[in-house]
Amino acid sequence: MQITGMLHGSRLLQFADFPTAEILGPDASEEAIKDLIERHGSVFIKPLFKGGVGKKGKAGLIGRAKDLKTALAEKERLYFVEHRHGNQVAKANGVTFEGAVPAEHEVYFSITDSTEFRAPTMTLTHMGGVDIEELDKAQIARIPFDPLTGLKAFVVANALADIGAPKQVISPLVQHLPRLWELYHDFGMNTLELNPIRMRPDRRGRLTPVACDFKCGFDRDDPRWHRLNLPAHLFAADYSDFEQEINQLRTHQGQSDVYVINDQGTILAPTFGGGANSLVTEMLGDDAIISSDFGGNPPYEKMKSVASICFKHWLRQSNVLFIIGGKSNNTDIFETFRAMADALREHFGTHGPTPLYVVVGRGGPNLVRGMGVLRDTCEALGLPYRLFGFDSAMSEVVDYAREVNEWMKAGGREAVAARLRIAPTATV
Repeated sequence: MQITGMLHGSRLLQFADFPTAEILGPDASEEAIKDLIERHGSVFIKPLFKGGVGKKGKAGLIGRAKDLKTALAEKERLYFVEHRHGNQVAKANGVTFEGAVPAEHEVYFSITDSTEFRAPTMTLTHMGGVDIEELDKAQIARIPFDPLTGLKAFVVANALADIGAPKQVISPLVQHLPRLWELYHDFGMNTLELNPIRMRPDRRGRLTPVACDFKCGFDRDDPRWHRLNLPAHLFAADYSDFEQEINQLRTHQGQSDVYVINDQGTILAPTFGGGANSLVTEMLGDDAIISSDFGGNPPYEKMKSVASICFKHWLRQSNVLFIIGGKSNNTDIFETFRAMADALREHFGTHGPTPLYVVVGRGGPNLVRGMGVLRDTCEALGLPYRLFGFDSAMSEVVDYAREVNEWMKAGGREAVAARLRIAPTATV
């Protein structure tokens, strides 16, 4: 996720004319906060994190206040709070004040690009406000739909009827939810989530859906998101210098998606393809330094720059350079491997050799020529290596890389250093 929370989410939802809770930002005056409390009865105080950070409510990081004194105390508590979720640690920089929305019913809604259905998919339940994975599947509707026709009202109506939603929520949701497809589609999103949507009654008792939390992610290689003129810092979610450098290489051709998993890891794994990235990241665990996807047929110049940045930041601490991907349909393996080999040779020439074991698993066009280049480079640099072709199971290749990493930790690094005639630098 690149955007979470209602500070920017409420602005984006205006494009779809979707009702939102009233929001004040971190610069709100005391008079404005007091006025918001008086008009809504209470306010929720939520910390502002860059990027997607989950489980804030369960961690006690959402405050509620019915008077100004309490609101200011919660602001002080949450303004720079740190939050750990899994292996992710985020630090807040500011808070929002959100007017309370009274409601009996809460709704979860999302649109995502589904790899299962190969189509945009709506997920909807009238049991919102909780972790959706905790609900019974019978209470959740997951409906793929045709992107050419978009999300139609009858799709929403049928889904709500199938999961037994209360009749009074169906009509308002059928009127409002289809508008979100235009927001999703017109601005290059790959994820849009509202949870909760609170069903607020008006004076006549008719319900209106009101968005009270917002998340979305953009396909950064789709230029349509530029139309929103979003501030650049939204896309720099506590990034390290390494991630900032990689992101500057974004072009229309080729992905450059990267995230630092463990800056103390010992396997540097430039990965090609989203499926490979998921498998490799899960199987390597804390040994992996980065999670990445460099697929999409990157040109030689871009791939060499990406590899050079990876090597500059992480090669010295790495036991294993693990170049891994599935069987490509369109990525030229020779061009990508030639670029990485040249970057490795130049890195050794500039910074000196480092103990390293190279493991490669890949398939696709010009594979043999590409592996030949890597083989020649490893032999010229004196590095041990192992190459796996398209007929090797990726999980077995990942296991081999893990075994090599353990061998390097248990004395292999010193053996490779002796082969290179250098002092064995310790891993971090």
